[in-house]
Amino acid sequence: MRTENEIRLADYNKIDKADLYYLVYKPLIRDLENSVKKYAGTRVLDLGCGNKPYEAMFSGIAKEYVGCDVVQSNMNKVDVICEATKIPLPDASFDTVFSTQVIEHVEDHQAMVKEAFRLLKPGGHFIVSGPMYWHLHEEPHDFFRFTKHGFKYLLEKYGFTVIEILPNGGKWALMGQVILHTVSARLVRIKLYRRFVNTVFSYLDKRFYNDFNTMNYVVVGKKEIK
Repeated sequence: MRTENEIRLADYNKIDKADLYYLVYKPLIRDLENSVKKYAGTRVLDLGCGNKPYEAMFSGIAKEYVGCDVVQSNMNKVDVICEATKIPLPDASFDTVFSTQVIEHVEDHQAMVKEAFRLLKPGGHFIVSGPMYWHLHEEPHDFFRFTKHGFKYLLEKYGFTVIEILPNGGKWALMGQVILHTVSARLVRIKLYRRFVNTVFSYLDKRFYNDFNTMNYVVVGKKEIK
């Protein structure tokens, strides 16, 4: 049973350089923003919405923003409570299905992708993100990690044309995040230390970028018009 009213991220704009997860959030948010600007439509389903932390990203684009999740969030932002594999909404009813850092928590992630395809109008887009590296979290509901090839296979299997696969950060950002996950909890609690690590490894990632080892991907699939 999932934990109801669990505290979730509330606003992507309130993440600063001292945040424990700054190194993954910075490139993730950048790529989500770019994907939303390029591909989002007027009716959006946020699949695994939590507190809808990215809703403001769709300002001026979406006329309707519907959030679904398996349990209610601590800020009561969920509109439709259901499993990601069985969504009680009509076929072809959304221009965009948006799902970030959720797919790894869905036991039958293939059924989730199939549902996203069903819910999209022809010509609509599925914007999805998920980790290649991350520590165990929200246990025991933590099932998968994805390479770019895995994402491509998965979306194409259920009918999508893959438009973009964006790695969120390179090997230096990953190394900095691993350090923050590995050192003592007492040290990580020091805000100045977190800011120092994030600053150094953000610089290294920009200066010596290589995404052969990344933390995360943002993927965009299109449901083609037949």
